[in-house]
Amino acid sequence: GAFQKKGHSARVLSPEEAEKLAKDQVLVSEFKQLKLEKEAQKNWDLFYKRNSTNFFKDRHWTTREFQELKACREFADEKLTILEAGCGVGNCLFPLLEEDLNIFAYACDFSPRAVEYVKKNALYSTERCKVFQCDLTKDDLLDNIPADSVDVVTLIFVLSAIHPDKMHLVLRNIYKVLKPGKCVLFRDYGLYDHAMLRFKSGSKLGENFYVRQDGTRSYFFTEEFLSQLFKAEGYKQVVNEYVQRETVNRKEDLCVPRVFVQSKFQKP
Repeated sequence: GAFQKKGHSARVLSPEEAEKLAKDQVLVSEFKQLKLEKEAQKNWDLFYKRNSTNFFKDRHWTTREFQELKACREFADEKLTILEAGCGVGNCLFPLLEEDLNIFAYACDFSPRAVEYVKKNALYSTERCKVFQCDLTKDDLLDNIPADSVDVVTLIFVLSAIHPDKMHLVLRNIYKVLKPGKCVLFRDYGLYDHAMLRFKSGSKLGENFYVRQDGTRSYFFTEEFLSQLFKAEGYKQVVNEYVQRETVNRKEDLCVPRVFVQSKFQKP
């Protein structure tokens, strides 16, 4: 079972959790941090090599959570152009293309291997999507997408993998291809999510920023940080809130607190 609530208050830690986080203050050395930054693409490529297309489940919840994909149409069968920034192996892309025949999708990922998996998918069709490899922090999206041409950008569990100092570059890049008046739909890890509390000491890179054992990194967002990030690049906030889910594992008698930040930011 699971229950979910949305709102603006961050999750409250138990005394044990607060103590664990307070104790964990030693940061990974600067040398190792630079190495992780340099090898970020290689580490994600290896992640996809190990896990192939099996790691993430297909995200059939996207259209349920983001009614905007329907709401941003002016009439029922209007053709929408979307960009999935950080598409992975297509777990979000293909369910969307299946459910909605009036979508053309641009999709890009940091990992060349992930892009190859997307192109090998039986549902892949160049008439319905254009997929390309891209480092959103430095490769110009305008090389593949016309300016002001996209109705919706999805940024789902992507920004957290990028160094906080470079996140603004991603938002600036996306801004150029988004039509005025249209939105970025965002969902990612929130502060004090279960995953953040499971890191062993020696994994901390900075405030709310950690490295996994495979070298991939994860940032945990506060509502305020995200809001400032988008507003600084000229976006207008429409919705920005925490989604807290309690997932109960009855067999193990465990209660797993998941925290995400779910948001919608508009290009004026």
